[in-house]
Amino acid sequence: MKNRKIYLLNNISDFGLKDFRSGYSITKDFNEAHGALVRSSELKDMEFPPALRAIARAGVGVNNIPLDKCAEHGIVVMNTPGANANGVKELVVAALMLASRDIVGGIEWVKEHADDPNIAADAEKAKKAFAGNEIIGKNIGVIGLGAIGVQVANICAYLGMTVYGYDPYISVGSAWRLKREIRHIESLEELFEKCDYITVHVPATPASRDMLNGLTFAKMKDGVKILNFSRDFVVNEDDIATALEEGKVAKYVTDFATPKSVRMKNTVVIPHLGASTEEAEDNCALMAVRQIQNYLDNGNIKNSCNYPDIDAGVCRTESRIACLHKNVPNMLGQLTKIMGEAQINIANMQNSSRDKYAYTLLDIETRISDDALEQIRAIPGMLRVRIVK
Repeated sequence: MKNRKIYLLNNISDFGLKDFRSGYSITKDFNEAHGALVRSSELKDMEFPPALRAIARAGVGVNNIPLDKCAEHGIVVMNTPGANANGVKELVVAALMLASRDIVGGIEWVKEHADDPNIAADAEKAKKAFAGNEIIGKNIGVIGLGAIGVQVANICAYLGMTVYGYDPYISVGSAWRLKREIRHIESLEELFEKCDYITVHVPATPASRDMLNGLTFAKMKDGVKILNFSRDFVVNEDDIATALEEGKVAKYVTDFATPKSVRMKNTVVIPHLGASTEEAEDNCALMAVRQIQNYLDNGNIKNSCNYPDIDAGVCRTESRIACLHKNVPNMLGQLTKIMGEAQINIANMQNSSRDKYAYTLLDIETRISDDALEQIRAIPGMLRVRIVK
């Protein structure tokens, strides 16, 4: 009977934790953990125990996790893309309304005049100051057509908007999920020229930093409205502050409170509520739990952030050996040589690489000896070897 211990670095939804199978238990001692579940805790300065094999982030952003450090220790880091997509999509719809009509200003006016006995009549006179526009028939550009961007594009089309989607790296799955009305364009310049609204849903990478800046604002329509539910640094704050002051950008709605954004003109700042729904937290927890079990039980990796994904299903042979290693030449040759000299037949082998790191699964027909296992561990560039079954 396996005895796999999971450590919780943050509060994780019981909806997901209940999915752990027999043989798994939650531990309060990080040093004995085989797997860890995390949301927002900062791990960059943390020392990882030798037994730790996997970290699953119940969410998407992994800027709180040292990916290379984990990879060097043979720790697979996974996240849960798409699990919170509906929650973010719904908040983007709310942001569209906040950008189009001065709802916040109107609510604040009511609060300021709460003691006015004639508030109903006075509100009728004041409301023209908070008038706005309807979104039907307007053009919206969706930058990034991943799990969230696709849902945003589709619902905007349902709401009667003309949708322009931009993503040079769109996956086949995302392309299939897009409504046929979505106009997939290859040029950001075209999107900037045509769109009344622009919403950003790109991953946090060096390339996405300052994606929207003074140069790009200059190419946009006068009075464009910008929604940022991606990352704070995707929009250059100094440049958008200037664009807002000059009226080039009419409204900025962001889910990221920063010392600069909270003081910008014509800006609605939301305190990072995109995925803050009970359902999103449940979905993220469930996906994280299932992914960490699949890795610990079967060696399969899904949605990894530092190693390649591999799915070899359930092992049907005597044993499965999982090898996390550097992406260097002749690694497979050395593995098969050791197996051959030990008279071990390889029934199935899968190998994949991602940047500096690679992963190999070997399904073998006879039990591997301790000597052969130590030879594999001694291969230069080998980071972690374990018998999955």
